[in-house]
Amino acid sequence: MNEERYILFENYLSNLLSAEEKADFESQLQTDTDFRKNFEIYQNWTNFLENKFSPEAVDFKKNIESISKKHFKTKKSKVIDLRSWHYAVAASVTILFGLFLFQNINPTFEDYDNPEMATFVERGDVNENLKLAQDAFNAKEYKKAIPIFETVLKTNKSPEIQYFYSIALLEDNQLQKAEINFSDLRYGNSIYKNKATWYLALSKLKQKDFRSCKDILLTIPDDFEDYDQVQELLNELD
Repeated sequence: MNEERYILFENYLSNLLSAEEKADFESQLQTDTDFRKNFEIYQNWTNFLENKFSPEAVDFKKNIESISKKHFKTKKSKVIDLRSWHYAVAASVTILFGLFLFQNINPTFEDYDNPEMATFVERGDVNENLKLAQDAFNAKEYKKAIPIFETVLKTNKSPEIQYFYSIALLEDNQLQKAEINFSDLRYGNSIYKNKATWYLALSKLKQKDFRSCKDILLTIPDDFEDYDQVQELLNELD
């Protein structure tokens, strides 16, 4: 996609075209398949950047908009020397893509954040608070679930309940408390030992402590039921 077309797309999306220019643009969208396809790609790309990336990325986009306002001329305008803004646009696009690649070089917590459903009550436990905690957890209402879990744990500190309580803490960004509980399970002998270790690694990932995340992952045995996830994350961290 050449720079003139790129600037034209940006001017259209920013509502900077005159009524006549806008009509010409929309007519070309209807009649020129290649033009329409390139516009859709550009529109999706800019929407993706604005929704996913940092304010710095959006600032670069605004900088390019500013360049287009100063330098872009339509067919009816007099011919000007395009070299100065050509290089400015090219440099801005290069930096923006560099930022795109930099921010995607490492995995994120959200890539692996898939908590399993709690099923305490389905197995016959009729404790009312436990049912409330289960329902809140499964509805991803973690802040609501946490105090209910804490009430239950006062009389029933089973590894299973502690495990789901720890996940709720992690999801609610109470990271220190979550890690204390995950570590308690990690060094215990319950069936939640390896699951807790996995989530302890995810807590480090959430904090972008990639070295600690990797070190913890390396302690998980290969017979862990979700070891494919462990291996995938290790590969991304290398």
